[in-house]
Amino acid sequence: MKHTMLLTLALSLTAATARGQGLDQFYQLGPDSLEQEGVPHGKIVGPHTLPCEVYPGTTHTYWVYVPAQYDASKPASLMVFNDGQAFKNEKGDVRAQNVLDNLIFRREIPVMIAVFINPGRRPDQPEPSPKDWGDRSTNRPTEYNTPDDKYARVICDELLPALGKEYNLSADPEQRGIGGASSGAIAAFSVAWERPDQFRKVLSMVGSFVNLRGGDVYRERVLQSEKKPIRIFLQDGRNDNRGTRRGGEYDPRRDWFLQNVRLVEALTSKGYDVNYAWGIGLHGQKQGGAIFPDMMRWLWRDHPVSVDVNDPIERDFHRPAGRG
Repeated sequence: MKHTMLLTLALSLTAATARGQGLDQFYQLGPDSLEQEGVPHGKIVGPHTLPCEVYPGTTHTYWVYVPAQYDASKPASLMVFNDGQAFKNEKGDVRAQNVLDNLIFRREIPVMIAVFINPGRRPDQPEPSPKDWGDRSTNRPTEYNTPDDKYARVICDELLPALGKEYNLSADPEQRGIGGASSGAIAAFSVAWERPDQFRKVLSMVGSFVNLRGGDVYRERVLQSEKKPIRIFLQDGRNDNRGTRRGGEYDPRRDWFLQNVRLVEALTSKGYDVNYAWGIGLHGQKQGGAIFPDMMRWLWRDHPVSVDVNDPIERDFHRPAGRG
């Protein structure tokens, strides 16, 4: 009887896993996420190493995406991606550099520098794998999941000055965004929440606004605080981690989808500029990657638009047929 029960449980778990994996098949990358003929490629510079004083003994590895249209005489917008190794993975679920190439070329987002930054690590810890954006062998859980101002200090007080030495970045916080997935998403929100003087756009995929290290507090913080000048797009799936712990006990504070919905409700009630997309996916980047181009368009929808008839692309679009 015992063996029969175990076999039934094993088969049930296998079937549930298969159903779950099948849900993500509905999310596929579109043309915006793939290399397109005729679109100039930006270059990725790095890896660079950023010494860290906020978390002594650790360093952060990062890469810088420089678009083909970057002009050092003009201030560029900025987008930072936590778990950078996953967001820039050329065969991954997001392929952010392709999206940036395509959307910048078509003037759907402004010319921007992008930074792919990894979690901090000690010298004895390995770099996270591009396929393992949930890596726990680094300082990631402490940096990303703790709802305090430390990671904001890493980005604003350590990374930004380093970038400023090499690139002409806009000082306008409206021209700066930060994003991530899972714990990287709550870390992105924390940066904008703590430092809206530096970052005001947030991209969140399957954000871990749950009680890993107290991150479920943000709903209450939003409701109890004065509205901040933050724009945020959140994505999550109804089959994300739903708070079931060992023994089958349900914990709403560890229900990813519930806490994302509650945070959106709080942001909406306070009048924030918020958008969201709820799908059927799991805890991963499949759906987020598929809609990443649209998330970027929405976040940057009010960027300045050129009406210069001598703009090279405008001129080419309007050149009469048959003329050189």
